[in-house]
Amino acid sequence: MKKRLAAQDLASYVIPRLGEVFFAAIFAAVIGLGPRLMNVDGDLGRHITLGNYIVDQKTIPTSDIFSFSKLGDPLTPHEWLADVLFALAHRAAGLDGVVWLTALVIAVSFWLIYKQSLNLSNMSVLALVGGLMGAAAASLHWLTRPHIFTILFTALWSMELEKVRIGLKKSWFIFPLMTLVWVNLHGAFFVGLVIWALVLMGELLEKPKNTSQLRTLIWIGPTSILASLINPDGLGIWKTGLGFLGNQYLVSHTAEYLPPDFQTSAFWPFLGVLGLSILVLGLSQRRMKCAHLFLTGSWTVMALYSARNIPLYIVVVIPILCGLISQLLNEHRELGIIDWILRLQNRIILTEKDIRGGLVAFAVVLLSIYLPLKGGNLDFGGDGNEFSRSIFPVDAVDWLESNPIDGNGFNYFPWGGYLLYRLWPENLVFIDGQTDFYGESLTRDYEKVITMQPGWEKILGDYQISWMILPSGSPLGTYLSSDGSWEAIYQDHTALIFNRKVTQ
Repeated sequence: MKKRLAAQDLASYVIPRLGEVFFAAIFAAVIGLGPRLMNVDGDLGRHITLGNYIVDQKTIPTSDIFSFSKLGDPLTPHEWLADVLFALAHRAAGLDGVVWLTALVIAVSFWLIYKQSLNLSNMSVLALVGGLMGAAAASLHWLTRPHIFTILFTALWSMELEKVRIGLKKSWFIFPLMTLVWVNLHGAFFVGLVIWALVLMGELLEKPKNTSQLRTLIWIGPTSILASLINPDGLGIWKTGLGFLGNQYLVSHTAEYLPPDFQTSAFWPFLGVLGLSILVLGLSQRRMKCAHLFLTGSWTVMALYSARNIPLYIVVVIPILCGLISQLLNEHRELGIIDWILRLQNRIILTEKDIRGGLVAFAVVLLSIYLPLKGGNLDFGGDGNEFSRSIFPVDAVDWLESNPIDGNGFNYFPWGGYLLYRLWPENLVFIDGQTDFYGESLTRDYEKVITMQPGWEKILGDYQISWMILPSGSPLGTYLSSDGSWEAIYQDHTALIFNRKVTQ
């Protein structure tokens, strides 16, 4: 009898719940996409390098140490804690460690979306389908960058705020604590405050009778704003973030801030979620809570305005949609297919009633650590997590390490982070991906040079540029190859390196 009970108890941990299967699937998918996560964007190298500097020097720089073009200028380190986490993961397991950390953060984020969808719909099947649709739509922004922490904290914040809204949570203390961590992980911490403001406006319109609950909701905002000031640059972090968003030139020259291009297949899952939301809202006969209406409408607008907001739209809107769909299904259960879905859901509830789960997710995470240590590559292509030689100047930097060049070098913008990863502190960059720091003036100078607009040669002189590293086949590289004042000293299929000839 005791053995049978022990076996049943063990089985309750071994058999996974639906949410656990979803977590494991998302985690495995991100691990498999590792090389793409690293190579779509050029900023990872900078984050690792800055994180290593903070760990080694035990100080957070508030002035630039990476570029010669703005060396010593005031810097807002709005991602310093994320940089440290990336650097520690890199020290522990190289680029595999960075991908593992990214996979864990994204998988937890989408498990929270699943959990909140389940809370609002009471249907695990619906939560699973919604989570999968959301993952497909948001996956275009699955990158090894600090913004993954904003996805995570948006999910946490939304879940806890909903508890306050419906009266399950009586305290506001967790929100400034979340803000304190969030503000040091990523500069988009104010997303939480936007969500709070929308929910508060919605609740005020509902004219709640519970004044104690409303007071709790009101206190979240000012206490979180105060907590956001606890960072290395204080109020400067607000000036940097809002200043960048208010600069139309910089925003329009940053691909992820542009509107989604629905002619590109990567945006079709998001288009599908939009279509579903319109259908559900049109069919729903019940009035939405004002808070949910404001959240859905506002984040739809923000996602259509900027593709960068699509993952946050998914975090906020998918659980609300799941709740509305659940209401529709229960209102029309006389239809055969709907009745079958609801009976399937009831069977899942009964099955999961005695399941604790946990071992499958733990085993998947453990295997993702163990197999790479034994030499296994877990990415879908089997090539391992490394910077692509066709995207980044890997071979060219190998050559530079053996043949150092003195003086200021002009670099291709997307390669700035990688050059810092490989060559800093011996070499500083002209520019890298931190456009909120470099600002409009320097970015315009870069654009003028790379596109050879009138006055570009004067800019090279002003910054005392003595060498350049450029993509092979670029118009500027082609021009310099025939220009007598520059000499091509290295060339491969990805990069060209030029040295300025010394005039006699």
